[in-house]
Amino acid sequence: MTALLEARDIAKRFGGLRALDGVSLSIRSGEIYGLIGPNGAGKTTFFNALTGLYPADSGSFVLDGTELPPGSPQAAVARGIARTFQNIRLFRDLSVLENVMAARHVHTRAGVWSVLAGSAASRAEELACAERAHALLDYVGIGRLAGSLAQQLSYGDQRRLEIARALATEPRLLALDEPAAGMNATETGALRELIERIRGDGITVLLIEHDVKLVMGLCDRVAVLDFGRKIAEDAPAVVQRDARVIEAYLGGGPHGH
Repeated sequence: MTALLEARDIAKRFGGLRALDGVSLSIRSGEIYGLIGPNGAGKTTFFNALTGLYPADSGSFVLDGTELPPGSPQAAVARGIARTFQNIRLFRDLSVLENVMAARHVHTRAGVWSVLAGSAASRAEELACAERAHALLDYVGIGRLAGSLAQQLSYGDQRRLEIARALATEPRLLALDEPAAGMNATETGALRELIERIRGDGITVLLIEHDVKLVMGLCDRVAVLDFGRKIAEDAPAVVQRDARVIEAYLGGGPHGH
């Protein structure tokens, strides 16, 4: 498999804290790639730099052979990267359907004047947008909740809505930041099936997750960060036996789980 995303020597500081210290990863097209590590290891900082929430201090991200402009969320989405957040960020006072349609509008062409004028083209585009949003809600298993307010959903269903909203941008790479957080065993099992289905439909998945069992059972390869540095990268079975990983994260270290 060819590399879809290459992170090349990514560094990021916040004051005196070195959040990322020369992290390099190569994620292959079509794989589920796990990124794990203790709290404060730099995982979400990596996601934030990748998706343009802020620029890395040095290094670069290369998607399908072309370097991403730093610090541009719009460019990341336009190039095919979508993400969910560790702390759910939904439009709580909009309906479930409207949340997905809002994300889907990155692919609509009607200008603001044609929308306000109610032109035939804008109406047709809005209908197509709604149909695609309904299909995505069915895909993630919450189609029956399309008319509910986002804030009325259970925690697990809010996570699913976030995934549907991310998929609405038609990504090539879907970055999931702790999607199983707050889920019970049944919900986590359903999430695993959904992620496998997403990969089966041709989308590469980058996964941050504290549920080690989920990561090790789902991912093709896993990288481990500790204090902003990559300390291991390999197949799950190999990573689980790595002495540095065991000390730092899987048990035994001062901040291990």
